[in-house]
Amino acid sequence: MEANRGQNGIQLLLAAEQEAQHIVNAARNAKMTRLKQAKEEADKEITQFRAQMEAEFQRKLAESSGDSGANVKRLEQETEAKIGHLKTQASRISRDVVQMLLKHVTTVKN
Repeated sequence: MEANRGQNGIQLLLAAEQEAQHIVNAARNAKMTRLKQAKEEADKEITQFRAQMEAEFQRKLAESSGDSGANVKRLEQETEAKIGHLKTQASRISRDVVQMLLKHVTTVKN
């Protein structure tokens, strides 16, 4: 009778061990499934973020290249205005500069 009870105890332990193994395997499978799902979600978010950044970059690129002609025109106008201002200043003082140079060239110091 005791041998029979020992057999039942061993059978119960084996059954408990198998059940524990099934629980561990189920938990491991659930973990792997969740990790795969998390990776897929992260990949999806990365793809969306990359597309959003690319769209923003293209928009800014289009804005800046569209403005390029206007910027060039504005810079040309500013340059012409500065050149005109410098020519006016030069013509205004050129006579004084020539007189000063002649004075220094023709004056002999001992």
